Parts: sequence; structure tokens; C-alpha cells
Amino acid sequence: MIEKKSYPMYRYLAVLTISTTVGLQAWRTLFDNFAVNVVGLEGSHIGVLQSVREIPGFLALLAVFVMLIIREHRLSALSALILGIGVGTTGLFPSYSGLLCTTLLMSFGFHYFETTNQSLTLQYFDKTTSPWVFGKLRSLAAASNIGVGILIWLIASLLSYTHMYLLIGSLIIAAAIWAFLQDPVDRNIAPQRKKMILRKQYSLYYFLTFMAGARRQIFTAFAVFLLVKKFHFTVQEITLLFVTNNLINYFLSPFIGKCIIRFGERKVLSLEYFSLIFIFLAYASADSKLVVGLLYILDHIFFNFAIAIRTYFQKIGDPKDIAPTMAVGFTINHIAAVIFPAIGGLLWMIDYRIPFICGAAMSMISLIAVQQIRVTVMEKTLVFK
Repeated sequence: MIEKKSYPMYRYLAVLTISTTVGLQAWRTLFDNFAVNVVGLEGSHIGVLQSVREIPGFLALLAVFVMLIIREHRLSALSALILGIGVGTTGLFPSYSGLLCTTLLMSFGFHYFETTNQSLTLQYFDKTTSPWVFGKLRSLAAASNIGVGILIWLIASLLSYTHMYLLIGSLIIAAAIWAFLQDPVDRNIAPQRKKMILRKQYSLYYFLTFMAGARRQIFTAFAVFLLVKKFHFTVQEITLLFVTNNLINYFLSPFIGKCIIRFGERKVLSLEYFSLIFIFLAYASADSKLVVGLLYILDHIFFNFAIAIRTYFQKIGDPKDIAPTMAVGFTINHIAAVIFPAIGGLLWMIDYRIPFICGAAMSMISLIAVQQIRVTVMEKTLVFK
């Protein structure tokens, strides 16, 4: 059960999580069709764009220094505002250079919000509650994504890409303005260190975070591109797939959080990486439109298991290290994320199967590494509202 004193922050993070993930999902839903059918981009362009999209994540460590002049929850609201502006202006610049600029702006907003979102969740909710809160926030985001997916499905034939991007961007900006008017802070929370933190005892967390960044890029950069380029999914079909995806995750995400509490991070992450080996190999060999759509849904389900990497850190880390370590973690996550899409785009041009085979290999390495997790499983029976 969420304690009363923590509820204002939960509500604050819930509104901003919904709005920012709606923005990212709408951007992703429209992006591949917009890039291929309007701008006329190829695989190499997509790879570079996805690498540019991850540069702000690589620079997330700078959030520690930004927090010297702006409070962490205010940085969350500012990040949502920047994301809204980036999404809203995407359709106004239908060129390769235009997409590079708007993608960079949108991405700064999203990645800096995610850095503060993870940090504030770990600060305000204890070890027996935070996995469920992470899962619940993802569930709320999935529900809102269903709404925006239905909206895009209905308006795709009525509005241009420009107007759809403007509409979604305006909604995010409105949520950010609401957040600027709130004060959800609990003054009893442990003050965070406002400097870079790198500790040897966090090395497994750093490594798993790095590998998760590389794995995630195959999903975000090449899975949807495969659906559009090879299997010729339309924007309506991509939207329908996203809606189905989020409907499943609306119910499943809180359950994943409870599984982390019940079974522990090592078992949950082991299941994820073991399954991903076969999913990535199936991407490389699938010839059926139905099969590749199912793979995308399974891929997205297991993506939610990464919650366990953050809750693992909460169990081993100093409470005062949360904010700086989440910022450093985001940067480590995006070292691979900046490099891999561009390389993957070139490998795609040789054979589209190669990036997915690389993903299977990385999943195997992660499966081996995660066996080193040694934390106590919570045995307390939890009831949440």
C-alpha cells in the first residue's frame, strides 16, 4: 500500500509518466512510416537517427549538475515540457536534417525525465513497494498509450503527420504546465549527493545497465523498422499492434513488479534473458507477418523486466547515491545505445538478420552475468491498492 505521505509524489510521477510515454509512443508509432513514406529514409539513416536519439541519454549524467540549480521534481516537469515541444515540431521539418534536430530535442526531454523518474521512485518508495510502483507506472502508461493508439488509428486518415504531431505535443505541454504548479516534495527524504558517483560495489549494476542499453536498441531501432521495411506494416497496423501490446502490459506490468518482490531480481532477469535469446533468433528467421508481430509483443513484455535492474540497485546502494547513480546508470546504458544503432544500420545493409543475431549473443552474456546477483528476496506478503 502506498503511504499517504508518498501519494503526492506518486500522483505527480503518474501524470508525467503517462504524458511522456504517450509522447514517445506516438512519436514511435508515426516515425517509421513518416521517415520511410514522407522523408524517404533508408536503413543507414534510421541507424544514425536512433544513435542521435540516444545522445541525450548518454549525457544524462549532467542531470546531477542541473540539479544544483533546479530541484529534481522541477527538472522532471521541465523535461516533459521539452519533450512536448520536440514531438510537436517533428512534422514541421520533414527532412533528414529536420528529423535530426527534433529527435534530439524530444530525446533530451524524455531521457532527463526518465532519469529523475527512476530516481524519485527509488527515493520515495521502499524496497517492498518500489517494484510494484514501477510496474504500476508502466501499467498507467500502457493504458494511456492504448488511448493515443486508438486516437492515431481514428485520425490517421483525416490529419497529416504534421497535425498529428502537433496535437500530441500540445497534450504533453499541458501536462508539463500542470506539473510546474505542483509541490509533491517530502522534506524528510534523504538528501542526494550532487556529484558524480562511481563505486566498485555497483559494478554488476553498471554492467547489466550497459547490456540492457544495447539490447533495447535492437528493439527500438530495428524491430519496428523490420515490420515496416520487410513486412510492409501500415501506420494503422503498427498502431493496432501497439494498442494490443499496451493492453497486455496494462495488466501484466504490476504483476511483474510483484514477481520481483516475490521471487527476486535474479530469477526474473534470468527468465528475461533466456527468453530473449530465442526471440532475437526468431526475428532473424521469421517469414510470417503474424509471427513477427507476435515476436514484437513478446519482446515488449520482457522489456518490462528491466525494472529489476533498478530495484537490485536499491537493495545494494546507499540511499544518498540514488539520484547520481541513476544519472550515471542512464549514461552507461546509452554508451552502447549511441554506438550500436549506427553500427547496426550498416550491418543491416549487409544482412538485416545480423543485428538480431547480435541481440541473441548479448542476451546470453547477460544471462550469465545476472547469476552473480545476491540479494535477499522479500518474504513479506504485500497488499496494494
